[in-house]
Amino acid sequence: MALLAVGQSPPVEAVPTAQLITEDPLKKTYANTLKPIQPQYKPIPLKQIAYLHGEPKIVWEEEEVNQMIINEDLQYAVVAKFSYGWPDIQDLRRLIPKQCELKGEVNIGLLSNRYILIRATRLDDYVNLLSKPQFYITHNHWSYPMRTLKWDPCFDPKEETSTAIASISFPALPPIFFGKEAVFSLASAVGKPLQVDLATQNKTRLSCARVKVEVNLLGEFPKRINLGMRMKTGEVKERWIHINYDYVPKYCKSCKLQGHNDK
Repeated sequence: MALLAVGQSPPVEAVPTAQLITEDPLKKTYANTLKPIQPQYKPIPLKQIAYLHGEPKIVWEEEEVNQMIINEDLQYAVVAKFSYGWPDIQDLRRLIPKQCELKGEVNIGLLSNRYILIRATRLDDYVNLLSKPQFYITHNHWSYPMRTLKWDPCFDPKEETSTAIASISFPALPPIFFGKEAVFSLASAVGKPLQVDLATQNKTRLSCARVKVEVNLLGEFPKRINLGMRMKTGEVKERWIHINYDYVPKYCKSCKLQGHNDK
């Protein structure tokens, strides 16, 4: 520090100016919600072998299984089934992301005969893959039908999962309830809400709010939901909101396969 002469005032330090914040850092944009997931890897402890009637047995807890799903990047995993032939796996790794219009990185591997596993990293890619009845993968002037199924730890090629993604909508829903939290709350009466469509997100189609929901095809689906608003007086104003099922995959209880029903 330099010495000051007698009567000399110390220099005035520059005072930092406040920085103008032009964007709310806490506000989540639609693009941010579609960014690749950031899994938190945690090691799974080794398990001790037990014996049942002389045969080895091992059991993992549900929390451990959920962590394994994260560790192996399987949160957005989709099973793709080819029933009438398929291109080489190396070609599929190149063709599927492009022809299925996937936006994020994917890992594609052979699961078993006719089945491949697609590990997506984005929610919108996961929803897109499971929202169509069938894709057609074109290669060398041939078109190969490809159906998609939700992957789960108990996947069995002989018994396809009854879990699928349905598209539902709420016609004549008041605009005040078009927020994601409100739409998701309503959709939870049907299943696990995953994603609202762009028109609902942008409030450009106020005739209905549409949302993709993960459902159990063996369950019963409600036809309407009662929406209430509690006033300060204690009075609850209610109205019934109809639920439209715009697209629900079919499931055959006899064959235990998706794509058709028992009829």
